[in-house]
Amino acid sequence: MASLRPRHAVLTGAPGAGKTTLLDAAAAAGMVTSPEVARELLRAPGGMELRVDDPLGFAEAMAEAHVREFERHAGSDGPVLFDRGFPDVVGFLDVSGLSVPDAVDRVCRTLRYSGPVLRAPAWSEIYVQDAERIQDWEQAVASDEAVTAAWRRYGYDIIELPLTGVEERLAILKCLLKQP
Repeated sequence: MASLRPRHAVLTGAPGAGKTTLLDAAAAAGMVTSPEVARELLRAPGGMELRVDDPLGFAEAMAEAHVREFERHAGSDGPVLFDRGFPDVVGFLDVSGLSVPDAVDRVCRTLRYSGPVLRAPAWSEIYVQDAERIQDWEQAVASDEAVTAAWRRYGYDIIELPLTGVEERLAILKCLLKQP
Protein backbone atom coordinates (compact mmCIF):
# COMPACT_ATOMS: atom_id res chain seq x y z
CA MET A 1 0.00 0.00 0.00
CA ALA A 2 1.39 3.43 -0.94
CA SER A 3 1.99 5.86 1.88
CA LEU A 4 -0.23 8.91 2.00
CA ARG A 5 1.24 12.33 1.29
CA PRO A 6 0.99 14.84 4.13
CA ARG A 7 -1.74 17.46 3.80
CA HIS A 8 0.31 20.20 5.46
CA ALA A 9 3.84 21.27 6.24
CA VAL A 10 4.76 24.20 8.42
CA LEU A 11 7.90 26.32 8.53
CA THR A 12 8.61 27.68 11.99
CA GLY A 13 11.61 28.88 13.92
CA ALA A 14 13.65 32.00 14.30
CA PRO A 15 12.95 35.31 12.63
CA GLY A 16 15.34 35.85 9.73
CA ALA A 17 16.34 32.18 9.44
CA GLY A 18 15.34 31.68 5.79
CA LYS A 19 11.73 30.53 6.10
CA THR A 20 10.30 32.99 3.57
CA THR A 21 13.15 32.28 1.14
CA LEU A 22 12.33 28.56 1.37
CA LEU A 23 8.60 29.27 1.01
CA ASP A 24 9.28 31.33 -2.13
CA ALA A 25 11.47 28.55 -3.57
CA ALA A 26 8.74 26.00 -2.84
CA ALA A 27 6.16 28.17 -4.60
CA ALA A 28 8.49 28.56 -7.59
CA ALA A 29 8.78 24.75 -7.65
CA GLY A 30 4.98 24.50 -7.96
CA MET A 31 4.04 23.79 -4.36
CA VAL A 32 0.97 25.36 -2.77
CA THR A 33 2.05 27.85 -0.11
CA SER A 34 0.52 30.10 2.52
CA PRO A 35 2.39 33.30 3.45
CA GLU A 36 3.45 34.45 6.89
CA VAL A 37 0.35 36.16 8.26
CA ALA A 38 2.28 38.28 10.76
CA ARG A 39 4.19 40.04 7.98
CA GLU A 40 0.95 40.74 6.14
CA LEU A 41 -0.56 42.20 9.32
CA LEU A 42 2.54 44.30 9.98
CA ARG A 43 2.45 45.72 6.44
CA ALA A 44 -1.23 46.69 6.71
CA PRO A 45 -2.09 50.21 7.87
CA GLY A 46 -1.75 50.34 11.66
CA GLY A 47 -0.21 46.87 11.83
CA MET A 48 3.12 47.81 13.37
CA GLU A 49 1.38 50.09 15.84
CA LEU A 50 -0.91 47.21 16.87
CA ARG A 51 2.10 44.94 17.45
CA VAL A 52 3.89 47.56 19.55
CA ASP A 53 0.93 49.07 21.42
CA ASP A 54 -1.30 46.00 21.83
CA PRO A 55 0.69 42.76 21.49
CA LEU A 56 -2.26 40.71 22.75
CA GLY A 57 -4.51 42.22 20.07
CA PHE A 58 -1.79 41.55 17.50
CA ALA A 59 -1.56 37.90 18.63
CA GLU A 60 -5.33 37.50 18.38
CA ALA A 61 -5.25 39.02 14.87
CA MET A 62 -2.48 36.58 13.92
CA ALA A 63 -4.48 33.63 15.24
CA GLU A 64 -7.56 34.71 13.27
CA ALA A 65 -5.46 35.12 10.11
CA HIS A 66 -3.94 31.65 10.61
CA VAL A 67 -7.44 30.19 10.94
CA ARG A 68 -8.51 31.88 7.69
CA GLU A 69 -5.45 30.49 5.88
CA PHE A 70 -5.97 27.00 7.32
CA GLU A 71 -9.62 27.03 6.21
CA ARG A 72 -8.77 28.56 2.81
CA HIS A 73 -6.56 25.56 2.07
CA ALA A 74 -8.85 22.91 3.57
CA GLY A 75 -9.85 21.59 0.15
CA SER A 76 -6.40 21.59 -1.45
CA ASP A 77 -5.57 18.46 -3.41
CA GLY A 78 -1.89 18.35 -2.46
CA PRO A 79 0.13 19.42 0.53
CA VAL A 80 0.18 23.07 1.58
CA LEU A 81 3.30 24.70 3.01
CA PHE A 82 2.49 27.25 5.71
CA ASP A 83 4.91 29.97 6.81
CA ARG A 84 4.32 29.63 10.56
CA GLY A 85 1.20 28.27 12.28
CA PHE A 86 -1.05 28.44 15.32
CA PRO A 87 1.58 27.54 17.97
CA ASP A 88 3.78 30.37 16.67
CA VAL A 89 1.17 32.75 18.09
CA VAL A 90 1.55 31.06 21.48
CA GLY A 91 5.32 31.43 21.22
CA PHE A 92 4.89 35.13 20.48
CA LEU A 93 2.67 35.50 23.54
CA ASP A 94 5.11 33.53 25.71
CA VAL A 95 8.15 35.58 24.66
CA SER A 96 6.08 38.74 25.23
CA GLY A 97 5.22 37.64 28.78
CA LEU A 98 1.49 37.44 28.01
CA SER A 99 -1.06 34.77 28.89
CA VAL A 100 -2.49 32.63 26.13
CA PRO A 101 -6.20 33.45 25.62
CA ASP A 102 -8.54 30.45 25.77
CA ALA A 103 -9.59 30.99 22.14
CA VAL A 104 -5.98 30.79 20.91
CA ASP A 105 -5.30 27.69 23.02
CA ARG A 106 -8.48 26.08 21.68
CA VAL A 107 -7.44 26.72 18.07
CA CYS A 108 -4.03 25.15 18.72
CA ARG A 109 -5.67 22.07 20.22
CA THR A 110 -8.46 21.58 17.66
CA LEU A 111 -7.10 22.69 14.27
CA ARG A 112 -4.18 20.35 13.66
CA TYR A 113 -1.55 20.38 10.94
CA SER A 114 -1.09 16.90 9.46
CA GLY A 115 2.44 16.88 8.18
CA PRO A 116 5.98 17.86 9.06
CA VAL A 117 6.82 20.92 11.12
CA LEU A 118 10.21 22.18 10.01
CA ARG A 119 12.22 24.49 12.23
CA ALA A 120 14.63 27.00 10.73
CA PRO A 121 16.96 27.64 13.68
CA ALA A 122 18.46 31.01 14.51
CA TRP A 123 21.23 31.65 11.99
CA SER A 124 23.42 34.66 12.77
CA GLU A 125 25.17 34.66 9.37
CA ILE A 126 21.95 35.48 7.51
CA TYR A 127 19.99 37.38 10.17
CA VAL A 128 19.10 40.98 9.31
CA GLN A 129 16.53 43.30 10.77
CA ASP A 130 14.05 45.01 8.47
CA ALA A 131 10.90 47.12 8.68
CA GLU A 132 8.81 44.23 10.06
CA ARG A 133 11.56 42.17 11.72
CA ILE A 134 12.32 44.49 14.60
CA GLN A 135 13.90 41.98 16.99
CA ASP A 136 17.61 42.22 17.72
CA TRP A 137 19.66 39.00 17.58
CA GLU A 138 19.05 38.04 21.23
CA GLN A 139 15.30 38.61 20.81
CA ALA A 140 15.31 36.51 17.63
CA VAL A 141 16.96 33.63 19.51
CA ALA A 142 14.45 33.96 22.37
CA SER A 143 11.59 33.98 19.85
CA ASP A 144 12.95 30.80 18.24
CA GLU A 145 13.12 29.07 21.63
CA ALA A 146 9.60 30.18 22.56
CA VAL A 147 7.92 29.11 19.31
CA THR A 148 9.76 25.77 19.27
CA ALA A 149 8.63 25.09 22.85
CA ALA A 150 5.05 26.04 21.93
CA TRP A 151 4.96 23.58 19.02
CA ARG A 152 6.24 20.82 21.29
CA ARG A 153 3.75 21.77 24.00
CA TYR A 154 0.94 21.15 21.50
CA GLY A 155 2.33 17.71 20.67
CA TYR A 156 4.12 18.32 17.39
CA ASP A 157 7.44 16.74 16.48
CA ILE A 158 9.94 19.21 15.09
CA ILE A 159 12.29 18.50 12.19
CA GLU A 160 15.40 20.67 12.31
CA LEU A 161 16.43 22.25 9.03
CA PRO A 162 20.19 22.42 8.54
CA LEU A 163 22.01 25.73 8.27
CA THR A 164 22.45 25.33 4.53
CA GLY A 165 21.33 26.88 1.28
CA VAL A 166 17.78 27.05 0.02
CA GLU A 167 18.33 24.32 -2.61
CA GLU A 168 19.29 21.79 0.05
CA ARG A 169 16.41 22.83 2.28
CA LEU A 170 13.99 22.58 -0.64
CA ALA A 171 15.23 19.06 -1.39
CA ILE A 172 14.53 18.06 2.23
CA LEU A 173 11.06 19.59 2.03
CA LYS A 174 10.24 17.82 -1.24
CA CYS A 175 11.38 14.50 0.21
CA LEU A 176 9.24 14.95 3.33
CA LEU A 177 6.21 15.92 1.25
CA LYS A 178 6.85 13.18 -1.32
CA GLN A 179 7.13 15.77 -4.09
CA PRO A 180 9.00 15.07 -7.35
